[in-house]
Amino acid sequence: MELRQLRYLVAIDEAGNLGRAAEALYVSQPALSYALRNLESELGVRLFDRHAGGVSATDAGRDVVAEARRTVVQAGLVMAAAERHRRGETGVLRVGFEASGAGRLTTRARAEFARRNPGVRVEPKRFDWGQEAAALREGRVDVAFVWLPADLAGLRAEIVHTEGRVVGLPSGHRFAGRDGVSVLEVNDEPLMWTERAPRDWVDWWAVNPRPDGSAPRWGPTNDNVEEMLEQVAEGAAICFAPASMAIYYARPDLSWVPLTDVEPLRVALAWLDGADTPLVRGFAQVVRELASGGTTVVS
Repeated sequence: MELRQLRYLVAIDEAGNLGRAAEALYVSQPALSYALRNLESELGVRLFDRHAGGVSATDAGRDVVAEARRTVVQAGLVMAAAERHRRGETGVLRVGFEASGAGRLTTRARAEFARRNPGVRVEPKRFDWGQEAAALREGRVDVAFVWLPADLAGLRAEIVHTEGRVVGLPSGHRFAGRDGVSVLEVNDEPLMWTERAPRDWVDWWAVNPRPDGSAPRWGPTNDNVEEMLEQVAEGAAICFAPASMAIYYARPDLSWVPLTDVEPLRVALAWLDGADTPLVRGFAQVVRELASGGTTVVS
């Protein structure tokens, strides 16, 4: 049994579909199916039931996947510890975020930390949908602004920022320029989404189910914010995003309108449990000070 196989199991369970899991893992579906069959043969139990909509874990599969997930997390901690020693330096702090991060707080915190620590190089590291927590566990960053919901296993985290959500529309859309819009008003609009993030993350952003119990009308998929905005601008779909994206991704062919009836985005500052180095502690303190009591609200 290899760590790679355990990562496969976790991805399959999260995706609920071999095709989507294969895309997320950057492997072919036949290769993933072959690996799963080999592992089931090695363990002597069936881990997933196949059905028309994809796959679902068996009783044995749920237990095995739970242990696999814990093992993958622990492996990430090992890699992160080795990476800290491999760098052999205390003069670099890598700060992870996605898209607009925690709004202005992200940039202000890096700048203020650099001002207080002139001998430290602060490296911003941007990740795509929902990948900041995994980057922490894999040792690719030291601290990160994590959009919730997220898997925080193995991490210490504190909420430092909240902001409302907006709907991104092509500039000629009938709702463009409105002061606000209800999520139910855009029920019939195709919605951008991604297969690169965990399903609970996707559903939270899509407000699935909607307040009336209906499901979103799923539109095209994307792998990153730039692809998403291009498709919104051309009129292929709409998107839901944090309010700060309207500032950081302002374009003449896009209109951003506040969503009036959905819960706001919460952003946590997170780092590996047990890896609160002096630099991480210093950065966390700067963020707390700038957040003015723990939460910054963007209206």
